[in-house]
Amino acid sequence: MSLSRRGVLAAGGAVGALAATAAGTGGAAAAARGSGRGRVRTGFDRLAADGYRLLRGQKVGVVTNPTGITADVRHIVDVMHPDDRVNLTAVFGPEHGFRGTAQAGGSEGRYDDPATGLPVYDTYLKSGQPLADIFTASGVDTVVFDIQDAGARFYTYIWTLYDCMEAAALAGKRLVVLDRPNPVTGRAALGPVLDPAFATFVGRREIAQAHGMTVAELALFFNAEFLHANPARLEVVTMSGWRRSDFFDDTGLPWVPPSPNMPTPETALVYSGTCLFEGTNLSEGRGTTRPFELLGAEGIDHRWAAAVNAHGLPGVAFREAYFAPTFSKFQGKTVGGVQVHVQDREVFDPVRTGIALLVTAKRTWSGFAWRPDNWIDKLTGNTRVRTMIDAGADTDAVVQAWQRDLTAFRAKRRRYLRYGG
Repeated sequence: MSLSRRGVLAAGGAVGALAATAAGTGGAAAAARGSGRGRVRTGFDRLAADGYRLLRGQKVGVVTNPTGITADVRHIVDVMHPDDRVNLTAVFGPEHGFRGTAQAGGSEGRYDDPATGLPVYDTYLKSGQPLADIFTASGVDTVVFDIQDAGARFYTYIWTLYDCMEAAALAGKRLVVLDRPNPVTGRAALGPVLDPAFATFVGRREIAQAHGMTVAELALFFNAEFLHANPARLEVVTMSGWRRSDFFDDTGLPWVPPSPNMPTPETALVYSGTCLFEGTNLSEGRGTTRPFELLGAEGIDHRWAAAVNAHGLPGVAFREAYFAPTFSKFQGKTVGGVQVHVQDREVFDPVRTGIALLVTAKRTWSGFAWRPDNWIDKLTGNTRVRTMIDAGADTDAVVQAWQRDLTAFRAKRRRYLRYGG
């Protein structure tokens, strides 16, 4: 592993003993939110407060998007660009772009940013030597990564991070990761672990569907577990004040949608389970104001909500719902389905919930089908979920099938966790 404990301390300072009281939906956590106590300082906040010492004497390029903001909602590129203490010379845009103008599966291309004049390079779907060549052509010495994640394996920004780490090593560049909260807590890893035979940009390597880590923790994990043959020259700047039990609204930080269909932290709460509907012929709610909370298709009626409510899943209820997506599947058509209502996020399991929704959708709607390209296998990271549901397996059986792999991942993951609480 290329990053020693000394490197962690230099980059972000000792994490120290963070508050051990578990954050929740009420009580002390609510009081702390109301009083403004316990505000989290992101990796960028700590980097800036230290006068950008970690970047001194370096030409710097930043991999970021609209979520790379300060507590007072200024973008970090706009903050750093006029500051003489840091030599910011390039920006690298991921999926959806640096300024966030592109929809899913799109990017902004190569252009000069109108606000700063900085060259913006497109990293979307670029990896390995082609991405290393972009870093080399940009002339930067250090690549900084600062993007808000959503906590799910198939959210592509963590694989942009992975690709940037691999490319930085190839190009001989240093890579600095500025940490931000996992918006759905970092308490537990959930769901199936990717089989590497199903590696794509929605899952490059063997991590759980809901990984329960921050981007800095993932970077440390990636470097040691997957990139050890040619590791990145990696440094991370940790947060202060963040506890593993914190949901996003416990942090005091402003939420910026990390992608067009991730409008709220509540979307992130369900996303690691309901995004599985991208692998079916049902709408996952794109084109509505509640993506991934609304699910449905033409021909579905009240029976689906009744069937999934009968599962008695902890912390969640399902309402019979009708909606007309403005784009994506069933554009302009009225469809029937469910709305997912999380009632107790402390006990809610998004991945088990997603499986229960798939099982009951198939049993109650004769029109149910997987996407012809078996995209569901890329999302779950294996064929088991699809084949077991097709064979009539119930929710408990499907969930049980991944427990051995998940237990092994949890044990491995533990070595890279940097926060208490």
